[in-house]
Amino acid sequence: MTQPPDPNDPFGLSRMFGGDGGNLFAQLQRLLSWTGGPVNWDLAREVAENGARSEDRPVTPDETREVADAGRLADHWLDPVTTLPAEGSEMAAWTRTAWLTTTLHTWRQLVDPVAARVTAAMGDALERGLSGEDLPPEVAGLLGSMGAAGGANPFAGVMQQVGGLVFGAQVGQALGTLAGEVLGTTEVGIPLGRPALLPLNVAAFAEGLEVPLDEVRLYLALREAAHQRLFAHVPWLRAHLFDAVEAFARGIEVDLSAIQDAMGSFDPTNPEAVQDALSGGLFEQEPTPAQKAALARLENVLALVEGWVDSVVDAAASATLPHAAQLRETVRRRRASGGPAEQTFATLVGLQLRPRRLREAAQMWELLTERRGVDGRDAVWSHPDLLPDLDDPDSWLGAAPGSSEGATTDWDAGLRALDKDLDGELDDDAQSPYGLDGLDGEADSGPVG
Repeated sequence: MTQPPDPNDPFGLSRMFGGDGGNLFAQLQRLLSWTGGPVNWDLAREVAENGARSEDRPVTPDETREVADAGRLADHWLDPVTTLPAEGSEMAAWTRTAWLTTTLHTWRQLVDPVAARVTAAMGDALERGLSGEDLPPEVAGLLGSMGAAGGANPFAGVMQQVGGLVFGAQVGQALGTLAGEVLGTTEVGIPLGRPALLPLNVAAFAEGLEVPLDEVRLYLALREAAHQRLFAHVPWLRAHLFDAVEAFARGIEVDLSAIQDAMGSFDPTNPEAVQDALSGGLFEQEPTPAQKAALARLENVLALVEGWVDSVVDAAASATLPHAAQLRETVRRRRASGGPAEQTFATLVGLQLRPRRLREAAQMWELLTERRGVDGRDAVWSHPDLLPDLDDPDSWLGAAPGSSEGATTDWDAGLRALDKDLDGELDDDAQSPYGLDGLDGEADSGPVG
């Protein structure tokens, strides 16, 4: 049952960041005066840190030493299996709060383009679709007090301030939750900071695996270090991914009728209505051709990054780490079942990744390594035009460094075998939103992390 608004806290700020209700209107005035962009990052930081601190604890000296040792050993194991050198920084052990503090600037780069487009589109749609007489008196009065001089669109000003508040709360809640799950700085496919692991979360991930914690830590350090090498020595890669996110954001459109329904009955003492409007159904429209192209580019590159890491780490660990195969499958399932990376992208950026392509990408890198060796595989990262297109691998191989007609024939055979394996494994996918139930049958009853 919905509780009536608290007269001392009509905007629910105490629920947002743990306030005691004593000075909430002053806090609201401060939050609505935010002018730093489409997301109120002051509020996002407060909400996220309050959520993360609830079960956080300091990192112990032993954990700091263990993570640093795992990072050094991981780099030693990776050296023979990739031409990309070590990133150079010692792997750090972070608390959840430290992860938030350090990565927030990167989240801002990811989220701001989408939030800016959403709030601008809502302001424009409101101006086109609503007039003052259509609005409740409370909203008309709010517009009158906040409207800009010179005939500027008052809806845009309202949406910038209210949207910044609501987006800040939503982003903060999402990041606070993510801080309790994420294992390092690379799970979203883009390094969010220096090489690091979160010992508290690593220990939680290891529970139930029946694998020694030091082995789990080393395997995750291998993945972290491999990601960091790739982004440190492929200078165009990070910008390539961010450009795809911004291109997707430019195509965002909103449903005017849904805005009219949501805002026409807006009650300024019930900001949950605005939050529902911003998060529910307004943007669930068929992507434009430009958005589809941007989304395909983003999905392709993220899958290739993850597939390369998966392949390289397996080469480094399979012969030495006793439970490497089990850990590889556990991490794959974590990624494929809508884990932290996919869920956070969907919440903050509005993009759904296709985890099934991670297996396909890993297999492609392994086949390329068989044909061209480690040097030929890693040379593909020298330019974005050399990257394989997972939708058209045949055309790509003709442009791959050191390719040959014979290699193309072998590649086709490998892909046909892969397609056959995937078709057999994915027959019973009705229960999975990603079509991934039943992969590698003997592992189905194992832990999924």
